[in-house]
Amino acid sequence: MKHLHGPELSTAARSAVEAVLPWVKNPAEQPRPPRADVAAAVRLSAAVLEELAPGHSVEVRIPPFAAIQCISGLEHRRGTPPNVVQCSPITWLRLVVGVEGLSGSDADTSGTRASAIAEHLPLLRM
Repeated sequence: MKHLHGPELSTAARSAVEAVLPWVKNPAEQPRPPRADVAAAVRLSAAVLEELAPGHSVEVRIPPFAAIQCISGLEHRRGTPPNVVQCSPITWLRLVVGVEGLSGSDADTSGTRASAIAEHLPLLRM
């Protein structure tokens, strides 16, 4: 897949998230979309955050689909980063579209800078 930037990335991320949006908004009532669709929505939306908040002080992990570094500040190079946000694909996508806020979600956050990603959420308004 071609590496996207700027408006192309935003458009691709929006399309990917729209494809899984019924499940994101109501996971208990909607069937889980195909794995490839969930993966695309997670990876592209994580790339949007990485582009909007460049840096290496916070690692955002959405296993098994994505891990990015973002937020300017002290850089982390080896071992476990001091500032981590980790969540499931469904939680991540609910954060992306604003169905949940970071503080009210089941995302695991550690470190003093981890909550800085909340300043960039929701990434996409749908």
